[in-house]
Amino acid sequence: MTFTLDDPTVAALRKSAARLRRPRSEIVRLAIRDYAGRVGKLSEPERLRLLRLFDEVVPRIPSRPAAAVDREIDELRRDRRAGGRHGASRR
Repeated sequence: MTFTLDDPTVAALRKSAARLRRPRSEIVRLAIRDYAGRVGKLSEPERLRLLRLFDEVVPRIPSRPAAAVDREIDELRRDRRAGGRHGASRR
């Protein structure tokens, strides 16, 4: 196969190959293998952001039984179809 690389990439490839004393083709293979192993995975900053979000959202999950939540959702839907809630909340 033949690939065309920009000058900064070629310079980085040459520098890496010289530092590791390996052929450039091997550096390219290793880089592609490494990249392919990370495709679709979160970066460390993304992972940490999602963990913080998880820690923030989980405590907000109601501790009520699912049946109680389902009843409330059904009630809200009924009220909205009837033109909105009338009077105080029925919780």
